[in-house]
Amino acid sequence: MGGLHIENISMRFDLPNGSHVQALQDVSIDLRKGEIMSILGPSGCGKTTLLNIVAGFLAPTSGQIRMNGHVVTGPAAERGMVFQKGALFEWMNVRENVDFGPRMKGMPKAERDEISNRLLETVGLRDFKEKAVYELSGGMQQRVALARCLANDPDVILMDEPLGALDALTREKMQGLVLKLWKETGKTVILITHSVEEALLLGERLLVMAPRPGRIHKEYRLPFAERGVDNDLREVKKSEGFAETREEILSMIWEMEEEIMGRSETAA
Repeated sequence: MGGLHIENISMRFDLPNGSHVQALQDVSIDLRKGEIMSILGPSGCGKTTLLNIVAGFLAPTSGQIRMNGHVVTGPAAERGMVFQKGALFEWMNVRENVDFGPRMKGMPKAERDEISNRLLETVGLRDFKEKAVYELSGGMQQRVALARCLANDPDVILMDEPLGALDALTREKMQGLVLKLWKETGKTVILITHSVEEALLLGERLLVMAPRPGRIHKEYRLPFAERGVDNDLREVKKSEGFAETREEILSMIWEMEEEIMGRSETAA
């Protein structure tokens, strides 16, 4: 069976003092090829833990991840990761960062150059390929990170707060780029964010997670990502249902945060 299948994933972290934290409890998600899904929730709900399990960086306490019919047991090129900060190689220039994966696979230089040139054109950095990473702005570095991820031709792109450190204008431009790349490449995308607006704009499917233990609280199926592919995102935010859904989710998360604070005060 194709696609990505998250099956009854639970994750428990045992602490040195003998106690434990149940980060995730029985999380199940099925993603078809080409879907884009955003995940949000209050701090401590296990969003990043779940993404790291899908990436193969963590082994779950129970449950499994299946990708294109096989069980995920570790990192692999079929799942690409874009981090909050680009995690670029500072000692390499832009082009060398983008073609790192193909180079490690032993791909011929001419083929690597074709891939890196095409992707840098796609993300608007054609004229910056020989620049050092430290010469780029934060937004440009994240574009390099996206291009480097795509150079490995993954089936699934995992994004952990990739736009969180950017200023508002750059963030909006990058949101548009993410939608453009999603539509043009047909990749499956899972994006973690703390921004409700961003989750609405970038998720055909949006999952709200509840904390301790982390679990799926509610799922939405939304039209805004599709609308955003060919339209100004500011106009999409004005479209029918956007403000109402944003307020509903904000209230939901605010109630969760208040519950968490109440637990903390009781424990103290």
